[in-house]
Amino acid sequence: MTSPKASIQMAERPSPKTSEQPSQKLQKVLAGLGLASRREAERWISAGRVQVNGRVAKLGDRVIEADKLSLDGRPVKQSKVDRRIRVLLYNKPVGEVSTRSDPEGRPTVFRKLPKLKSGRWISVGRLDINTSGLLLFTNNGELANKLAHPSSGVDREYSVRVHGEVDEQMLLRLTEGVLLEDGPARFSDVVPGTDRGANRWFTVTLMEGRNREVRRLWESQGVEVNRLKRVRFGPLFLPSYVHPGEWIELEHQAVADLCWQANLEEPRKQSLSPEERRSRQRNEQKLRSKGRRG
Repeated sequence: MTSPKASIQMAERPSPKTSEQPSQKLQKVLAGLGLASRREAERWISAGRVQVNGRVAKLGDRVIEADKLSLDGRPVKQSKVDRRIRVLLYNKPVGEVSTRSDPEGRPTVFRKLPKLKSGRWISVGRLDINTSGLLLFTNNGELANKLAHPSSGVDREYSVRVHGEVDEQMLLRLTEGVLLEDGPARFSDVVPGTDRGANRWFTVTLMEGRNREVRRLWESQGVEVNRLKRVRFGPLFLPSYVHPGEWIELEHQAVADLCWQANLEEPRKQSLSPEERRSRQRNEQKLRSKGRRG
């Protein structure tokens, strides 16, 4: 599904802003509604696609819940929206692209995700087409933006197989830092694994997620990455029972841990509807059952 061609518009009559209604930055509100990441919402505002109370919005505008918003001429409701922060953990297979649509017709990571009644799923960063493993999605753009930003200090752990000679001096350079085309980069940790012929496994940890950073770090040393899988994101490990192409929805405490990691207020625990609870339980039981048989 492609992102809406939007402009957010607001109703013609401005709403009075009172001290009883705290204001928030417009892009934060749009992200919190799950319409986009905060960065994408900022681009919408800059492009004049968002209106508040009938006037074209600008970056820096603040809004309250009583304000009337519209995006591309379509009203955006602030009230009666499911504001629960939801997070999916997805095991991305090799061959999927981390975009909503692909001009070449390749499968995307969004095609197997459950549908939302309001908002949309936003990926927390990306994995390239040849990288597999743990990828998070959330309906909250502010959380997605915070977790993906290096300032949050969320580390990522990968299992990587390289082809070529690797010595101690190379590992030292990779942890002390090397200069890539977009600036200095390094692994915060490198743990050697098994050797198989000319291939060797390592577990590496990064404190950020720049484009193809793991691959480019190894390539800077003259070795080739031929397998790459993300196995951990912050406090979350990829469960063994979640196979490639499958997902689970995180429970409240795991979501709260991610919010803490992102320096966001801990979300209030909200009850699931009986239908949602049954659906979540069925999905996890199915995955665990398949994991045992495998």
